[in-house]
Amino acid sequence: MSDYVAAASWYGQHDAAILLKDGTKVLVAGGADGSGASVQQSAVYDFAIDKWSEPASLGTARQLHAMALLPDGKVLITGGISAPGRPALDTAEIFDPEKNTWTAVDNKMSTGRWGHSAVALDGGQILIAGGSRIRSTGSVTALRSAELFNPTDKTWAPTKNEMTDARTGHVAVALQEGKKVLVCGGTSPVGTANDPALAFCEVYDTAAKTWTPTGSMRYPRSGHTATALSATTVLVAGGRAPGAPGDGSYDPFARSTAEVFDLNTSNGTWRDVGPMPAGRALHRAVSLGAGKVLLIGGTDDVSNEAGFRSVLQYENGAWSKPAGLAEGRWAFAAAASGAKVIVAGGVARTGLAAADQKTELTKTAERIGS
Repeated sequence: MSDYVAAASWYGQHDAAILLKDGTKVLVAGGADGSGASVQQSAVYDFAIDKWSEPASLGTARQLHAMALLPDGKVLITGGISAPGRPALDTAEIFDPEKNTWTAVDNKMSTGRWGHSAVALDGGQILIAGGSRIRSTGSVTALRSAELFNPTDKTWAPTKNEMTDARTGHVAVALQEGKKVLVCGGTSPVGTANDPALAFCEVYDTAAKTWTPTGSMRYPRSGHTATALSATTVLVAGGRAPGAPGDGSYDPFARSTAEVFDLNTSNGTWRDVGPMPAGRALHRAVSLGAGKVLLIGGTDDVSNEAGFRSVLQYENGAWSKPAGLAEGRWAFAAAASGAKVIVAGGVARTGLAAADQKTELTKTAERIGS
């Protein structure tokens, strides 16, 4: 199949790829190039013809942003950073798949943020939560704030209360068809290289418009994945601790553990499921439906040096090993359409595993499944 349009990587959990409303096309936008600079490129992959097309570029280059699907089939992209070390963006843009264009949203978010989450709710609004911003001293802080985007009038409004815990680089998952949202893990920068990963979790209730703490994960995690198994259960796998400040720059080890959250239990409980054969972080996970989840790629090196080729499939508490990738990678884009999965870009190797110890991105794309 054809390669992605250009080599790029995506370190966030909500910034890489999104399945469009027709269910046969995937939008990939923004990211970072090999030097770490933010990019404006976007591309659409069509499962039906196995090809990429290039719509208009983003109005603003951004990475560590978050994307969500709007009720009318358009896509909202929010926040991120325009360049490493720059303040967080408070702007948003909307992609129109019919016109293949991006349009800036006139109204801005209440605060700039990167490493945040974006989730579509049952009423059509988009919930933006957490993330990072630069403090006046130049250091990084995580955010407790959350806000709602109204696609009808394109305005922003804060949630009734803030999250209990400030967090960035976390994962958010819609449950009960968008009536509830689970937010889990991430990090809370404390001004040192080894910022702590979080086990804390909380749930947003769209009817009450409030946040409530729920059961904590059994293990603190950053760089993990969280995937809905059903309307009320979520699989969390891998990740690292103490973690990274939302951008994958530091993690001392990867976890092989996995656990399942059950919304229907008292205060929301977590239970261990079978561990993966080995630890991994900065991987991707996609739902294949019927409680099946595919975990792809990732890394477990202390310095995030080499990308995995291996793929794991979770079903009923057990792991199996389908065929792997042709090229190992981490911090890449992945999305599923039924049993078909597209994988694109990412980091192939860096540090001692790379030539001249420079970060080597890949522009290759692969398809898994049939």
